[in-house]
Amino acid sequence: MNNILRPTLELTVIIPGMILAYLSVKSTLKISLPKLIAWLFPLLIALCILEGILCSALQIKTAPILFFLLLFLLVIYHKTLAISIWKSFSIFLAICAVFSCVNSFSRAINAIIDLHLPASKNILWFQICTGIIYNIICILFLLAVWYPATHTVRIMIDDDNFAQIWYVFWILPLIFIRLNLFMVPKYDGTLYTGRILQIYIVVSLVLLIILALFYTLFLLMANSLNRNARLQQENYLLSIQQERYTNLCNAIEETRQARHDMRHHFLQLSSMAERNTIPFHVQIDLPAQISVDETDFCLVLSNLLENALEASLKTAKFRQRIDIKIYRHASNLICFY
Repeated sequence: MNNILRPTLELTVIIPGMILAYLSVKSTLKISLPKLIAWLFPLLIALCILEGILCSALQIKTAPILFFLLLFLLVIYHKTLAISIWKSFSIFLAICAVFSCVNSFSRAINAIIDLHLPASKNILWFQICTGIIYNIICILFLLAVWYPATHTVRIMIDDDNFAQIWYVFWILPLIFIRLNLFMVPKYDGTLYTGRILQIYIVVSLVLLIILALFYTLFLLMANSLNRNARLQQENYLLSIQQERYTNLCNAIEETRQARHDMRHHFLQLSSMAERNTIPFHVQIDLPAQISVDETDFCLVLSNLLENALEASLKTAKFRQRIDIKIYRHASNLICFY
C-alpha cells in the first residue's frame, strides 16, 4: 500500500497546480465553473491514483509519468479556455516552474529523512511524510497567491495590450524548469557526498525566491506598461475630443458669421429694392435639417440675390421684379427659383 501511496502523493500536487492555473482565467472559461469542477476534480484524483498504481507496478519514477500527464492537462487547460495558445501555455508553464522549485526543495527534505534509512528504503519516490510536506507547501503557495492571481494577474491576462509579451514570457519559466531538472542527481547517493545536500537545499530555496522575484517584477512591469498604455490611449482620445471641439467651435462661428452676413445681405438687398422701387418677394420651404452645408447654402443664396438685383437694375422699369422660391426637390436636392 505504501508503494502506491508514495508515488500518488508526488502526483497529487497537480491538483493545487490546476486550481492555481484557473484562478486568473475564470473570466475566459468556455464552460461554467461548477461544471468544470464537477468533471475535472474527479478526473485529477483518478489520474493520480491510476498513475500511482502504474508507477508501483512497473517500479518506475514519477518523472516520466508526470511529463505525459502534464501534456495531457495542458491540452485540457487550453481547450477549456477562450484565450490564445501562447497565453495558456505561458501560464501553465509558469506554474510548473514554481512547483519544480518546490519539488527540488522537497527532494532535499526527503534526502534528510532518508539519511538514516537503509539504501533499499530510499529509492524511487518520496517518503510519505515528504509527499505530504510537498503537497502542503504547494497548497500554502496556492493560498499565498490566491488574491494576486484573481485580481492583478487576471487584469493583466485580460488586457490585450500585452499580446506580444506572451510570445516571450514562456522562456523565463522554461529556464527555471531546466535548472531544477539539471539539479536532479543522477544517483541517489550523490546528495550525501560532502556538503552537497546543504548546497542543494540552499540552491533550491534560492531558485524559488528568485523565480518569485522575477514574477513579481514582471507583474509590476506589466502593470506599469498597462498604466502607460491606458494613459496614452486616454491622451489620444482627449486630443481627438479637443480637436473635434475646436472644429465644432469653428464651424459654429463660421455658421453664425454666415447667417449674420446673410441677414445683412437680405437687409441691404431689401433696402436697395425698396429704394429702387423693385418688387421683392421671398418664399422658402425647407425642413429644419438640410443635406447641404449651411455656409455653402448662404454663399450661394447671397450670390444669386446680388445677381438678381444687378439684372433687375439693367432691365426696363416695368419688368423689374425679384421673386425667390427655395424648396427641396426629391430627398437631397435643393432648388432655387
